Amino acid sequence: MFITMFKSKIHRAKVTGADLNYEGSITIDSTLLQAANILPNEKVQVVNINNGARFETYAIPGEPGTGVICLNGAAARLAQVGDLVIIIAYCQLTPAEALQHEPVVIKVDEQNKCLQTQ
Repeated sequence: MFITMFKSKIHRAKVTGADLNYEGSITIDSTLLQAANILPNEKVQVVNINNGARFETYAIPGEPGTGVICLNGAAARLAQVGDLVIIIAYCQLTPAEALQHEPVVIKVDEQNKCLQTQ
């Protein structure tokens, strides 16, 4: 048996772009992806704090150090530039692994620069 566990998140990141004409996904500053232990193309859940929208997509690495958080494709309809989002990744663990698991939490400032890692 496997249990779905919260693996990592980028907490309260500010949306910097929305590109309706892109083929889908969310572009995330690769520095943040690495800090949050989220791989390119990994499935993520995005929670919009401003409007309550929740959706799943996959992560695309953006230019490091830019703070980019850009919703692409249909997801661009679910947030506006300036909205705050939580980007969450999950993992599948055995019950024994789940008991030992410690998620990674990345907190960012207003420019989406990493403030704190838990």
